[in-house]
Amino acid sequence: MTEHLVSTGAIVYAIELDKLLLARLQRLAKKFPNVTAVQGDVLETDLAALAAGRRIRLYGNLPYYITSPILHHLFAFADLIDEIHIVIQEEVAERLAAKPRTKQYGYLSVATQLYTRPEIVLGIPRSAFSPPPEVGSALVTLRLPGERAKLALRDEAAFLEFVKLCFSQKRKTLVNNLRPLASPDTVREILAAQNLRPDARAEQLTVAQFATIEACLTDTDTR
Repeated sequence: MTEHLVSTGAIVYAIELDKLLLARLQRLAKKFPNVTAVQGDVLETDLAALAAGRRIRLYGNLPYYITSPILHHLFAFADLIDEIHIVIQEEVAERLAAKPRTKQYGYLSVATQLYTRPEIVLGIPRSAFSPPPEVGSALVTLRLPGERAKLALRDEAAFLEFVKLCFSQKRKTLVNNLRPLASPDTVREILAAQNLRPDARAEQLTVAQFATIEACLTDTDTR
């Protein structure tokens, strides 16, 4: 992947934690002036510093067990990013792109769609890897911006914590999951104002509906 990107002539920063793989990238950097090997953990990498004022695109094969933390780290730099192209576990890819009222739709779907417009581009069989993993994989493209551009969120971190609370017990209604924030009657009133049933569950809501409900609850708290 890195060699292909380098061949386009684009400026490439290759972030790698593994010393053996880093050595290969460093040898590549000696041949091509447009690539820089960066030793470090992507979860601790300051992408803004690497970008140095430029718009960026991100490419990578993400470690499957930390896909979610990596995505959240990348989303922190959403204002700099045009596109993200990643190979991840197929099941996680389906969650990123899931629509409301589907089994796969959850907190990670909302967080991803807040910042990006996800598309599953290609399914990748296990046989494409050596050694083959135990799960299927997929290439996913995340184009920015996502729903965030249409919303006037006051505090994105607080909004995501709110969404996480809404999904905390997926089989329970929003009225029950939101008890730490508001009385059942208050939540029912807000749901009714949004033409939602009193027994609505988190998996039924769009990103925009989550934002509206969170804003209403915040306004109720400040009265």
